[in-house]
Amino acid sequence: MSFTMHGIPVSGGIAIGHAHLVSHARLEVAHYLVPQHQVAEESARFEAALATVRAEFEELRAQIPADAPQEFEAFLNLHMMILNDATLSKTPRQIIETEQCNAEWALKVQMDVLLDQFDQIEDGYLHERKADVIQVVERLMKTLLGQPGYLPAPVRDDEQSLILVAHDLSPADVIQFKQHQFASFITDLGGTTSHTAIVARSLNIPSIVALHHARQLIHEDELLIVDGTQGVIIVDPDAQALTEYRLRQHQRELERQKLRRLRDTRATTLDQVEVELHANIELPDDVEQVKENGATGIGLFRTEFLFLNRDSLPDEDEQFEAYRKVVRDMDGLPVTIRTYDLGADKQINGVAPVTTNPALGLRAIRLSLTEPQMFLAQLRALLRASHYGKLKILIPMLMSVPEIIQALHLIAQARQSLEDKYIPYDRNVEVGGMIEIPAAALALNTFIKKLDFLSIGTNDLIQYTLAIDRTDDTVSHLYDPLHPAVLNLIAHVIKTCNKAAKPIALCGEMAGDVQFTRMLLGLGLRQFSMHPACLLEVKQQVLRSNLREVAPLAGKMLRADDPDKLRALLARLNSL
Repeated sequence: MSFTMHGIPVSGGIAIGHAHLVSHARLEVAHYLVPQHQVAEESARFEAALATVRAEFEELRAQIPADAPQEFEAFLNLHMMILNDATLSKTPRQIIETEQCNAEWALKVQMDVLLDQFDQIEDGYLHERKADVIQVVERLMKTLLGQPGYLPAPVRDDEQSLILVAHDLSPADVIQFKQHQFASFITDLGGTTSHTAIVARSLNIPSIVALHHARQLIHEDELLIVDGTQGVIIVDPDAQALTEYRLRQHQRELERQKLRRLRDTRATTLDQVEVELHANIELPDDVEQVKENGATGIGLFRTEFLFLNRDSLPDEDEQFEAYRKVVRDMDGLPVTIRTYDLGADKQINGVAPVTTNPALGLRAIRLSLTEPQMFLAQLRALLRASHYGKLKILIPMLMSVPEIIQALHLIAQARQSLEDKYIPYDRNVEVGGMIEIPAAALALNTFIKKLDFLSIGTNDLIQYTLAIDRTDDTVSHLYDPLHPAVLNLIAHVIKTCNKAAKPIALCGEMAGDVQFTRMLLGLGLRQFSMHPACLLEVKQQVLRSNLREVAPLAGKMLRADDPDKLRALLARLNSL
């Protein structure tokens, strides 16, 4: 039966493909009673699932290449041990028999018991093994539900036609999909500027979040149409809808091909004002996409993604190799690398504690200053990489002068440690700070005096100014870049920096949203940093803009306080 769902669009375009359901063992588990005469059959169903998963593990072990790291086999052996342990292979069967419940529920009940036991273990290594228990249970659960595999999705010949359907995806989950080529992904939860949405846009695939019940209503391998521009999903579409959306898909591809002609064109306004268009990246391999879209530099390298999806932290040498690769691959163009912005929704094992409100807790520079050895390792790696190109260091979430002083002191300490060992680095490497807290925007003069450049992070600046959790879809409609308070803070930062001749960039999601390009130009912004996929559209808007016409209307927007009037002025600005 065909039906339509609506959510929040986070990455534009149209995708047509088959659903691949991503399950998590702690979600989506039904509970129902089994008649007494069917208990033995239910128990047998559980045993069959055990046998299937054992066979899958054995097959995987047989396929391990001879030159593969030893960890591969050790990983499989550990999962086999967990699977065969009586607490997982026998206890659920006993629960089925005593409580007359379905196998999935019995498995979930026993998993919760095991995880509670793991949470009480003080040993760090053993504590973290609960993740392995969850993975084994997930594989068992999907087998019981008749769904093959588990996160990440298996590589298939038709991978480009798969649409990932999940209740929620963390940034760590999403970053795994960079090695795949899925057509789209859709989730029940999420917000427009959540980190998950940001990574989705970097993948340049249509994506929708905040669908609420998609994971429950959509079945494995069901045909879907995803309209990432309008936030619409059509499940099991009819022939007419398929024809229409395939035509739209083709038209969009033609438009993208036309935009590619602008790749080597300089971003200059009609009145000959040059604008720098830089790119945001998450991983070193993203540089290829940066070059394909003609960026004149990297304005934001989010290094925290190097720390995710792993049990141990990357050491100094591993980080150095990653940073050096990016700097070298950019062939002399500027590369701004942000120190890790961990915490909030980007947690790593054994470092950041869980807090009531992670966005307001120990994250970014606050975490770095409480973990000086970890921070120093990154700073040394950054400085070493600066020897191979034009590298700049960017400090996130600065709030006060003492934080700047402490960060600069640690950078000086890292410099001295390299000099003591005669390791080369760029002694003129610039250090900048992100303006993403209202306090920093309002105390800007002190930041200007102590830092070489500044960059506005609008995602967090809007979140903190409006007191709106940008990952929460229940308040996402209140997240408004055009709020007068937000506009005036952004304008204040740009104007103050321009007056002091201090380089200022904007690297939040607003930079890549073409509807705000002319407004930001009118406010005096001359350096944008965005997802590579957005760059050519923004360049096209720059090429069509005349600052003498744009600036007066942007000024009027700062003086307006009525939301309807603001949007009318924006529409007028974009119609010039």
